[in-house]
Amino acid sequence: MAFENDDSAADVVEDVSDSKALDVVARFGFAVLAVVHVLIGIIALQIAFGGKGEADPGGALKQLAMGTAGPWTMWACAVGCLGLALWQLSEATLRARHLPAARRIFKTVSSGSLSVIYGTMAWTFSQFALGGGRDSSESTRDFTVALMQSPFGVLMVVSVGGTVLGIGIYFMVKGVRRKFRPELRRFADRRRGALVDTLGVVGHVAKGISLALVGVLFIIAAITSSPRESTGLDGSLKALQEHPFGVFVLIAIALGLICYGAFALIRAKFGRM
Repeated sequence: MAFENDDSAADVVEDVSDSKALDVVARFGFAVLAVVHVLIGIIALQIAFGGKGEADPGGALKQLAMGTAGPWTMWACAVGCLGLALWQLSEATLRARHLPAARRIFKTVSSGSLSVIYGTMAWTFSQFALGGGRDSSESTRDFTVALMQSPFGVLMVVSVGGTVLGIGIYFMVKGVRRKFRPELRRFADRRRGALVDTLGVVGHVAKGISLALVGVLFIIAAITSSPRESTGLDGSLKALQEHPFGVFVLIAIALGLICYGAFALIRAKFGRM
């Protein structure tokens, strides 16, 4: 009887999570992701061609925060990302319970991780809205230092790096195998469908590579006991310039992130929720 009550309660919560309001807010969250990724890609291109900037969410948010409407824009984006985080959380818990065991575990881990990422973005937007936004590379280093100084610090940093690396690999596999297709409504126009397919593949692979680079830097920081090595997305992309053909790789990732932004915008409009 207790299990039946638990199932009934979960069904009620799932019905609430299917509400039109959450659907609209989550779609707006995808639009926010689109703008952030396009801005990161543009900043990365500027860096590749000798310009300056911070090619990470912090740098993108600074661009969005400019102007008199900046704080209101930040709050709106925070709400969108929070809605997206709640939607992913419902995917990881309420909807995942209907899946077979193996798929349920995978869905719980993947959607749960994305929920944390989008929730963190919502928090970051709110900090910028309050005028307290910080340099992302500096924040990442401080976070790594704090973890390293805690009990089992090295293991925790490796775990964080491994999780980010795993999410990066997930995005790359999702792009290559076109696992994003079920997330979108079918397009009757084949040319439009082919374009969306291309944006999805290139965008997911580029996002995956960028996340994998961040994860690797976390792991290197733990292994070498050098928290300063963990510089986030901006540091990892700028480090590419120090390697042969690194500038070309940076340009490719930048264009890929712009493609992911375009795909996220299409996802906001035509996605299945």
